[in-house]
Amino acid sequence: MREVSIVAIPRALGSTITIPLEMLSAANDIARAKRRPELLVNIEVIAVRERRVELAGGLPIHCHRSLDDALNSELIFVPGLWGNPGAGVNRYPELCTWLTDQSDCGSTICAIATGTHFVAAAGLLDGKPATTHWRYFDQFQKLYPRVKLQRRRFITHAGNIFCTGSVNAARDIMLHFIEQYFGEEITNQVAQHFTHELRRSYESLLLNADQQSTHHDETIIKVQEWLQDNYSGAVQIGDIADRFKLSVRSLNRRFRYATNTTPLRYLQELRINHAKELLKQSNLVIAEVSDRVGYQDSSYFTGLFKKLNAVTPKEYRRLVRNKLFVAETGSSES
Repeated sequence: MREVSIVAIPRALGSTITIPLEMLSAANDIARAKRRPELLVNIEVIAVRERRVELAGGLPIHCHRSLDDALNSELIFVPGLWGNPGAGVNRYPELCTWLTDQSDCGSTICAIATGTHFVAAAGLLDGKPATTHWRYFDQFQKLYPRVKLQRRRFITHAGNIFCTGSVNAARDIMLHFIEQYFGEEITNQVAQHFTHELRRSYESLLLNADQQSTHHDETIIKVQEWLQDNYSGAVQIGDIADRFKLSVRSLNRRFRYATNTTPLRYLQELRINHAKELLKQSNLVIAEVSDRVGYQDSSYFTGLFKKLNAVTPKEYRRLVRNKLFVAETGSSES
């Protein structure tokens, strides 16, 4: 059985430990229900020193093992800390040594938020792209000048090292790992429980070269999240600007700077991407799909869909169900 280790550090943010634990446990439960025991992973929480660890907020947890008796792990998660991560690195140098040893043995390491500091201090990110929590960008760049800090990305990947810049990004990266270990069907079921939208290809979403949706403008992130939750309703750009206390001009300028697209185009792509899922997975007629994603005029929806995908919704449904291509990646399937 494959081993997964989640490191617990005093004053770590509990969510950066529980998100990997809960999502992987959910994937295990679904695999058991499907009678796929070969997919199961063994998940252990590893303490740096004493097995009783007090997390941020005073929450105590009891770990399965400590670093001294930890098993060789295929996948390791390093949590983010509450407060100055530099102090944590200085206090627990043995974690950096352990991470180096594990990496040398072929382990994949995923650092969540400020957990990136431990991986960088171990020298595992020298010459590689990485990200961390935005509050510590300047400190990180000063402490680790050999690391290629990516200030506009929430997720980075270099070889066997992954980094996330926020707790929210941890859920996204978890879907990537779950897809690698458990396959698409189980991943989609986990996504339905832990995220607000169903994504088809987590690898292409998280690890593509463009990554235009990753940035650190927190107001625009909130705008994106609101659009993702409300895309099917009547959405007016002016109303969005008012909701987030921005002028329309300022909203468009900041949104374009952060995402390389406009709010309107982002909304259109959200709607069309959800339409693709409905076309593939449901038997709704085109007019019903159009209405479900926020377009009451099915002729307009059909025209927009073809403009963005070079095929009509009807043609897309036929092609994707015949597995001639995957529209999200533009690549053929065998």
